[in-house]
Order: sequence, then structure tokens, then C-alpha cells
Amino acid sequence: MNAIMSMARTDSQHELRLDAQRAASISRIVGVGTAVAGESYSQQDLLDTFGITDPKIRSIFLGSTIRRRYLTLPPQDAGGIRMPEAQGELLGKHEALAVDMGARALDGCLKDAGAELSDVSHLCCVTSTGFLTPGLSARLIRELGIRPECSRADIVGMGCNGGLNALGLSAGWSVAHPGRLAILLCTEACSAAYVFDATMRTAVVNSLFGDGAAAIALVADTDGGPQADAAGPRIVAFASYIITDALDAMRYDWDDAEGKFSFFLDPDIPYVVGAHAGLVVDRLLSEAGLRRSDISHWLMHSGGKKVIDAVLVNLGLAGHDLRHTTGVLRDYGNLSSGSFLFSYERLLGEGVTRPGDYGVMMTMGPGSTIESALIQW
Repeated sequence: MNAIMSMARTDSQHELRLDAQRAASISRIVGVGTAVAGESYSQQDLLDTFGITDPKIRSIFLGSTIRRRYLTLPPQDAGGIRMPEAQGELLGKHEALAVDMGARALDGCLKDAGAELSDVSHLCCVTSTGFLTPGLSARLIRELGIRPECSRADIVGMGCNGGLNALGLSAGWSVAHPGRLAILLCTEACSAAYVFDATMRTAVVNSLFGDGAAAIALVADTDGGPQADAAGPRIVAFASYIITDALDAMRYDWDDAEGKFSFFLDPDIPYVVGAHAGLVVDRLLSEAGLRRSDISHWLMHSGGKKVIDAVLVNLGLAGHDLRHTTGVLRDYGNLSSGSFLFSYERLLGEGVTRPGDYGVMMTMGPGSTIESALIQW
């Protein structure tokens, strides 16, 4: 009995040491990489390609503030007409594009972090533009030659807020495994999720989304460890909010008429999201003893002009605060789960962050859900 009690005390002391170590750990973003696929099209290019003449639909495309998007359009028949793709063909397109873009984004992220494939200990893949079993993580581990003992996770179907939601999971993994490299990869082949018809339901969606992938590298170490002076921001806190009354306002469900999955966006989504954005941000900041005026950098999901405007107004921000968000929307369209990481990459490229600066990341998606994170350089 004494031996058992001694072992129990030893195990308890070991767990306390582990808990203390993890509590002192700080997860930091130490690398970022992005990639796109397909061809770059202007909104006018797409209207011409699909022969869209309806003035209401044309106004949606041309009034979106999007200049160009990267897409892989359906193949053409002998007459140059784009042919419809069955759901099975779209799933194949999703896999090919997601793996290709994901691999390139991951490569860029590792180079930015000064790391190698052999350093990757955890890979979390996020997507909503197709379903695969085994998931993208398994395919990338095989295709890239990542160590087979690499921990992995696949987040599927959360939509545009999936990347920031998964950041919480990936940061938690890195804190639980100090010194080991975790990769969060968002790869969205929106070309594989389009329905090309003449309805207003699909017109809004078809005017927005583009193909893209983004990856970030995360490392945690104890205070004073080798990551303490890392240039990347530490992840301080998260806050979420689900607007259950708007559960069906953003969804990706089956379209019987087309025989495939189709996106749906309620026209009131910008106002619903905008009305709740302040609640989420203020809760995120209050727990850290901060106010909105303490935030130097704002990185939002590039959900669309109306969504961005609604958030800007409700948070009392200036256009300059969301310059990266609007810039990503202008140059790429809505990139779904990885769009906020494209904005993060642009912010770093400016070289304006300073030690001690705080930043807020915010995404919106089906649920309807708002996700937010507080980071500090």
C-alpha cells in the first residue's frame, strides 16, 4: 500500500510539473505562407465567360469591389461553352486543387519559419469545399513525405470561420507540446463548390468566392525558452459567439434541382454579423483588460463589401484599419477559411508591427458564428 501511495504521489507531482510547464508556455505564430490556383479572372471576364446578361446579376458582380479572383472553371465543349460538372467531378477537383494549393502554402510557411518538413509534428487541415476520407492531412502527409507519426486533425464543414476556430485547437496542441512545430493549413477550392445557374441564390455566391490556401506555423515554449524572443506574435486569447437565431443564414447544403451541393447566403447576413461583432470583440478584450483603442492591427475575414462595412461601422473603425481585409477581397475575392491569414501575411509585409502591439483576428461563418483571437507581438 505504501508503495502504491508513493507512486501516486510521484505521478501527481509529475502532473503538477507538466501543468506548470504548460501554463507557462506561449504559442506563437512563427511562419506564414499562401498559395492560389487556377487562372485570374476579373468580374467582367466571368460575366462574359458565362454569357450573363441579367442586369440584376451583373450589378451584383460589378458592385462587389472585387477586381480579380483565382478560379479553375469547368472545361469547355467544342463550341467553347463551359460544361456542367457532376458532384463526383467536383469532389475530384476539390482534392486536386486543395492538395496542390495546400502543399505550396505549407512549403512557403516552412521557409518563412526556417523549418523543414521533418520538423512538422502536428498538421491541422481546414476546408469546406469538399469532403474526403481519409482527409487532406493524410493525403498531404503521403504526398509531401511528412513523418507518418505526425499528429493530425481535419476540420471540415465549418465554413469561413473554420480557420480561426482551428487556430485555437492548434495553439492548444502546441502549448501541450512545447518546442514542437504545429501547422495550421486552410485550403479552399471554391471552384469545386460552385453551381452555375441563373438564379439570384447562386449569383451572390458566384460573385464572391475564389480559390486559395494559407498556412501558419506555431511553436510554444516556456517563458525564457528559445521562442521567447521570436518575432511572431503570441496568441493571447479567443472569444466566440454563435447567433443561433441565424443558424441557416449561411449554409452549404444539397440542391435537388442541380444534383450537387450549393452555398446559400442570406441577404441580411452583413447586418446580423455587424450587430454582434462588438459583443464578441469587447468580451475578448475585457478579459485581457484592454479596450478597442489599444488594438493596433485588425485582421478580418474578407467576407464581402457589405460584411466588412457592417463590421467597420459597428466597431467604430477607420477604413485604414481594415486595409488588408479590403485588399485581399479586391485581389482574391472571398477565400473562405484562410482569408484572414492572407491579411496577416500582408500586414507582416508592411513591416509596421512593433513589440508590444496588440492585434485582433476576426472571422464569420455558418452558425451564424463569429470567432475572434487576440494576439500580441
